[in-house]
Amino acid sequence: MHKFTFSAVGVAVLPAAAANEAIAIATPRVDQREANQQARIDAGVASGQLTARETNRLDKEQAHIAKVEAKDKADGTVTKAERAQLHRMQNRASRDIYVQKHDAQVAKP
Repeated sequence: MHKFTFSAVGVAVLPAAAANEAIAIATPRVDQREANQQARIDAGVASGQLTARETNRLDKEQAHIAKVEAKDKADGTVTKAERAQLHRMQNRASRDIYVQKHDAQVAKP
């Protein structure tokens, strides 16, 4: 009977710990910015403002940001410094998207 009581308590605590961990590593602002920036890239492709080469480079930059975010989440928490680094990377990516969409190059029809 004693073993059963211990395991029941352990099972009750486990879901609560997992829920707290998911909250600790959630990065909704980072995820939303990634989605917004990908939409901007897609709009640039559709309008012809981005060439295939520019699109490839911007997509690689977005993939790198996602890779860094996954690495930051791997240890179970995203620190304030890691969030700041992600935001700096996203600011640079946003600027790169703007510059590439507004340069003189256009995609071939």
